[in-house]
Amino acid sequence: MKKILTVLLLLPFIASFGQSGKAVNIDSCYVWAKQNYPLLKQYNVIEQTKNFTVENAWRGYIPQLNVNGQATYQSETTNFADVFGSLPPAFAGLIKFPTYSKDQYRLTGEVYQTVFDGLQSKYKKEAAINQAEIQQQNLEVNLFSLRDRVNQVFFGVLLIDAQLKQNLLQQKDVQNGIDKTQALVNNGTAFKSSVDELKAQLLQVQQTRVEMINSRKAYVLMLGVLINQPLDDSTQLISPAVPVLSSDIRRPELQMYDLQKKTYDIQAKQLNTGLMPQINAYFDGSYGRPTLNTVSNDFGAFWITGIRFNWSLTALYTRKNSKRIYALSQNDLDIQKETFLFNTKLTLTQQDQDIKKYAELLEKDKEIVDLRVSVKEAGNAQLQNGVLTSHDYLTEVDAEALARQALILHQIQLLQAEYNHQNTAGN
Repeated sequence: MKKILTVLLLLPFIASFGQSGKAVNIDSCYVWAKQNYPLLKQYNVIEQTKNFTVENAWRGYIPQLNVNGQATYQSETTNFADVFGSLPPAFAGLIKFPTYSKDQYRLTGEVYQTVFDGLQSKYKKEAAINQAEIQQQNLEVNLFSLRDRVNQVFFGVLLIDAQLKQNLLQQKDVQNGIDKTQALVNNGTAFKSSVDELKAQLLQVQQTRVEMINSRKAYVLMLGVLINQPLDDSTQLISPAVPVLSSDIRRPELQMYDLQKKTYDIQAKQLNTGLMPQINAYFDGSYGRPTLNTVSNDFGAFWITGIRFNWSLTALYTRKNSKRIYALSQNDLDIQKETFLFNTKLTLTQQDQDIKKYAELLEKDKEIVDLRVSVKEAGNAQLQNGVLTSHDYLTEVDAEALARQALILHQIQLLQAEYNHQNTAGN
């Protein structure tokens, strides 16, 4: 079942690269470009770093072991005779005061367990997760900009494809003029120079086609590198459908601003940990001289265990100002977000006007093309009857070709402007 589902999910991509010729749509290019971008590899690095940092934060509750040693020599030691004075002669042989060596040694192993760390581990974990989310969202921002690159190359190929179709129509019109003028020459009603003029024009149109084909190859190669797919001359780009436009802004930058503000919320919480007590349980095992037995100067093992309690209130001195700094930083992020929204709305307004402009131009283009076609067809009939010269006929053919090129250009520009609008809004 899993294999069947996998095949079904991959069918659109398999169909795009079938043996009968490659067909690529713009949505697939968006996906492939994102998957191919080297920066995408940072996702795993960010995720692993987050996991290690979170794990380290909680390791503060794992029992800790410290080992230290020391060897000292001191100028004097406690002399009990000086403390208690000389003994009466009757006790002189019965009681002997201990003496301590001036060289002393100690090797200590300490094990301590954090009982309560003032919630430091908790907020370190939150900070690590938040930092990873910011890095991942920043990566999303960079990856989102790839869509503009895809648009530029993809629509560039579409424009050339449309111009190539128009080029074929123009060749057909010129060839039609050649055939009819040649018939007039054969009948003695036209000069051979008229045919030569038409043939020269046909060669120029064919030369333009060669330039466009090579330009298309360059664009297709660029697109192939961008999406890491084997594209060639047989690749066909599917003209995308007209998108449903919305002015609602859903750009990834907005979420990044929110995550950055959350950083200061976490830091404000961490300020509270400086006002909380820290409690540790510990066990010290030592070997050395002297031991805890104050009447012995021998080497020996000894230990001590207990609970440490530490509560420092020095954080009170800076807590208030630190919270103000975090609040100001959040206000600065709000200003940055507001500025970003303002600039994005400004861009969307300009793109809305571009879309309206191209739509209006298209309406005029269609009328102009219809009129140019009518004039050219009339000129074709006049050429056949010997009323119109080949030069004048070429003028009408070129005028129609220019009108169609303007129509094609505005069609692609309108579609590209709509997709640019969609990307600008983040929809």
